[in-house]
Amino acid sequence: MPYLWEFRWRIALVLVLLALAKGASVGVPLIFKQMIDALDVSEPLLQVPIALLLAYGITRLSSALFQELRQIVFARVMARASRLVTLKVFQHLHRLSLRFHLQRRTGGVSRDLERGSSAVVDLLDWTIYTILPTLLEILLVCTILIYKYDWTFTAITLGTIAGYVMYTFRMTEWRLNFYRAANEADTQAQARAVDSLINYETVKYFSNEAHEAEHYNRNLEKVEEAQVKSLKSLAALNVGQNAIISLGVSLLIWRAAEGLVAGEMSLGDLVLVNSFLMMLAQPLNFLGVVYRETKQALTNIERMFALLDQEQEVLDRPSATALKTSAASIEFSNVAFSYQPERAILRAVNFTIPAGSTLAVVGHSGSGKSTLARLLYRFYDIQAGAIRINGQDIRDIQQDALRALIGIVPQDTVLFNDSIYYNILYGRPSATREEVFEAARAAQIHDFIESLPDGYEAHVGERGLKLSGGEKQRVAIARAILKNPPILIFDEATSALDSKTEQAIQRELERIALGRTTLMIAHRLSTVMNADQILVLDQGEVLEVGTHTQLMEAGGSYASMWARQESVTLGLS
Repeated sequence: MPYLWEFRWRIALVLVLLALAKGASVGVPLIFKQMIDALDVSEPLLQVPIALLLAYGITRLSSALFQELRQIVFARVMARASRLVTLKVFQHLHRLSLRFHLQRRTGGVSRDLERGSSAVVDLLDWTIYTILPTLLEILLVCTILIYKYDWTFTAITLGTIAGYVMYTFRMTEWRLNFYRAANEADTQAQARAVDSLINYETVKYFSNEAHEAEHYNRNLEKVEEAQVKSLKSLAALNVGQNAIISLGVSLLIWRAAEGLVAGEMSLGDLVLVNSFLMMLAQPLNFLGVVYRETKQALTNIERMFALLDQEQEVLDRPSATALKTSAASIEFSNVAFSYQPERAILRAVNFTIPAGSTLAVVGHSGSGKSTLARLLYRFYDIQAGAIRINGQDIRDIQQDALRALIGIVPQDTVLFNDSIYYNILYGRPSATREEVFEAARAAQIHDFIESLPDGYEAHVGERGLKLSGGEKQRVAIARAILKNPPILIFDEATSALDSKTEQAIQRELERIALGRTTLMIAHRLSTVMNADQILVLDQGEVLEVGTHTQLMEAGGSYASMWARQESVTLGLS
């Protein structure tokens, strides 16, 4: 309802047009009755009053005209409501925590969103174009039958409708089980297909095309079985519906024929009674479809609104402010965090990065290095302690403002399936074309882009797979430069590159880090030698902090890690 409220006057007009359309529809058989009764069979050519002919034509035209006007007026309501609901769910999905997105399959979520968006239109469509018109039509017909004839005609009509509705609803409820099963299997199949196609390279690496097809086919088989059962049950539904309508029509004709023989009714009355029930039978024939589609639409909308019901794990405090600064210091004070209660990731972590300096974090895999970046971005809230920027707890900073302060060059740069220009511009969508070029030059990728046949408009493919690792990293660097944040995070940004490319990109990273507060997460110790401070993290605890020289002289964990990496490097050489 909140999405329809802005169109309340348009909806009121639609209801008026609906009443006029149905009034005209009911008027057609009434005028037709008058025409039949007015026929002069004594003349060589059947005579019908011109006024009745004109009224009949105008009434039929009015019925069609008001229906089309209703559709024209209501079209904007359906389209706008669907857009607003879908947009709200989409925005909410972006507000949910990283935990939600790591737990859900993207294909399944997108499928629920797609079906829910269509369901909004379907629900409004069936309500305004079928359910309300049919109810109004039944009311008008029954009123006329009661007024013009005895109660038996209304009783037969209502009895037929009641039997039809009860049978249809019961059969449709039974058939909905097949739809729900097909719906669930379809969601699983789509999720599996998207997951498989996203990981196309992995499938090829292990020659598992047949394995993926088998998994996909198992879900499709469930869809197939549910669809077959649905079609078989539809045949049973149609047979029963036609039997009920045929019985009702036969009883009405019998009753009208009795009245005709007794001289209580005219031939036109018999035609009118038959026309009324056949007029009602037409929308009633779709009742099963309407009921099923309405239930399906409500089910799909329920799944979509279930996404809206997902609570935001990370919320702005009412008193949160928008911090803006060109120089930022970072402080982790007794920070404790865990993804699951039974497994602690960080334990009382303490460190400070003064404004404009670089802190490198090293440690074994699983020590919690990348978690530091996620917490600084506030993808999760910590369980204990505080993270501060310029002395202000990040929970007291609006999330949009917080993330505007930070730029990241990740290890695995995932690009949008769009042009190189778009992917760089994503760092700051309001930037000019020349600023994008300057950022690309600073990342030393401008000349490469210009050498491509399509230049900056060259598409990078799904997740940037058309570019090499080094090229993707340079695009990520250009994107971070364009954003121009006071805080930079390099999350193992060079670990997946060859040594030559790594050295070139490492020099670029050190250059763009000048004057910015930088958190450098690294696995290779050779990339952090020039950091102002190096922090050694192990199983979520800080073991050592110092410069490269200080840590080597201390002969602790850092020195041991350095020795092991040096021995591996010498062995490989």
